[in-house]
Amino acid sequence: QVQLVESGGGLVQVGGSLRLSCAASGRTFSSYGMGWFRQAPGKEREFVAAIRRNGGSIYYGDSVKGRFTMSRDNVKNTVYLQMNSLKPEETDDYYCASTQRGGPYSKMPTYGDWGQGTQVTVSS
Repeated sequence: QVQLVESGGGLVQVGGSLRLSCAASGRTFSSYGMGWFRQAPGKEREFVAAIRRNGGSIYYGDSVKGRFTMSRDNVKNTVYLQMNSLKPEETDDYYCASTQRGGPYSKMPTYGDWGQGTQVTVSS
């Protein structure tokens, strides 16, 4: 089991940027694929991005391609989500998750552990 703690959320203006972090406990972080999802009240949780254990492959949801960048630092046991050109409709709680499965990375059941989330508010 991995414990995950997100940070970096906050209030940003339309078109602005934020970088989210997700710190993981444990010594086997490098054996986990990691994902970011987001959820607005009353809506389903949406896939944002995922990265394989070695960082060799990164996947993005269609709505964030070209604006968001996911990365990982296996020394710091942390994954990041750099979010640029943010839109008001991306006001959500953002969650990171971990998996030891090979995929599919865009699906919630792939992931076994989840963080508590960090809130992002994009103000117009």
